[in-house]
Amino acid sequence: MRKTFIGPHLRRLRQEAGETQSQMSKRLGVSAAYVNLLENNQRSVSVALLLRLFEHYGVDWHDIAEDGTGAQLADLRGALQDPLFDDTRPDLQELRGAQTHAPRLIDAFLRLHRAYLSASDQLLALAARPDEMGPVFAASPEGAVHHFFRRQRNHFPTLEQAAEAFWPSGPPLTDDLYAALKARLVSSHGIAVRVVRVSEMPRSLRQYDQQSREVWLSEALDHPNRVFQLAHVLGLIECRDRLDTLLDLSGIETKQGRARCLVELANYFAAAVLMPYSPFLAEARASKYDFDYLATRFGVSFEQACHRATTMQREGAQGVPFFFLRLDKAGNVTKRFNSTDFHLAEYGGACPKLDVHMTFRLPGRIVPQLVEMPDASQYFVFARTVDRPTFERHGQDHRLTVAMGCTIGHAPEIGYAEGMALQGGRFTPIGINCRICPRAGCEQRAHHASVLTTPVDESRRGATRYDA
Repeated sequence: MRKTFIGPHLRRLRQEAGETQSQMSKRLGVSAAYVNLLENNQRSVSVALLLRLFEHYGVDWHDIAEDGTGAQLADLRGALQDPLFDDTRPDLQELRGAQTHAPRLIDAFLRLHRAYLSASDQLLALAARPDEMGPVFAASPEGAVHHFFRRQRNHFPTLEQAAEAFWPSGPPLTDDLYAALKARLVSSHGIAVRVVRVSEMPRSLRQYDQQSREVWLSEALDHPNRVFQLAHVLGLIECRDRLDTLLDLSGIETKQGRARCLVELANYFAAAVLMPYSPFLAEARASKYDFDYLATRFGVSFEQACHRATTMQREGAQGVPFFFLRLDKAGNVTKRFNSTDFHLAEYGGACPKLDVHMTFRLPGRIVPQLVEMPDASQYFVFARTVDRPTFERHGQDHRLTVAMGCTIGHAPEIGYAEGMALQGGRFTPIGINCRICPRAGCEQRAHHASVLTTPVDESRRGATRYDA
């Protein structure tokens, strides 16, 4: 059984209570010396002591014993790959020591580094458009939501529990889901569902009219997306307390950021209702993550099945840890979720050497690729285009592309990797995006990265004009 260390959490709890180690020890029925050992992570905490902490301090043991160190360590190692730290980069043992004794300091460092990257990118953008000014250090709503989901490993047990309890007698057949959700809205909440013409609801896919107590769905939505929208609405109604609790846990304070987070949490719930955890994981493993099959099996879209696969991180029943990336034809990242160590671009587009961009030339086909990041970590990535609802002839071909990836060690579990040389094969060197990529000699470089300081040699023309 894994030992649990809670030193910094216990110290913070004691300080917030205004107690000395001696006072805390008396309340918990242990010696002051033992409290000191616990606070310095020289002893692991027992279940009995965790229960006493709950009894005397009202703190949920999950809050102080939950192990989120994996994602934190991955984020920390990624941040320290910045060339800024080339001369002072600590080794893994030092990082683990910092995690053990100063987790809040690491959180502060990671927030500062993210602000630095965000500010650097926004300053570069402002330099190109000097007349446009805005808040430089504010994280975007999408960025704030991504970091919150990342801290949770893209997995929310409370929403999984609510989804499992959603169908007391078991989920209906896939073909009956739409009717069952409509009936539930009417019988339990007095809300009717009406499919309306595009002309009645232009540029909108779903709308809740409180006065008439109707949910309007655009006829531009296909059947899987109509089902998903109804599950989303029911999540907002029936799970509002859980959603609000998670919003408070997120630490997001801006109105726009909280609204974006609420939408994504309701989407998570809807996906969990339509693709129940255990059946979905079993089918995913059996099919070697064939997402066309999974979409058909659960009556969802290809993109929804891909997104759901990133949430399979339940303790003791974990699926392949994936990252999920959605891009438009210009390379802008429009959605991202992550349960891996891979670092996803927030600004400036994805790396042009990712074959995800090739999918627009091969619509509907899976494009696989082996890639290597600047820190030498290797991943298997596959991508495919997905269609968007079409409202009119002037809005055709609004395709996006979805990319999924996992560490190379998990690639044998993915059917799309069959036939690829996973050992000793050719890995394409990529970066996060050009503005922060340290690969000096890349023939696809589109910007001079802020981390590259070597001046351009005027007597030589490299593969690009940024090649020194």
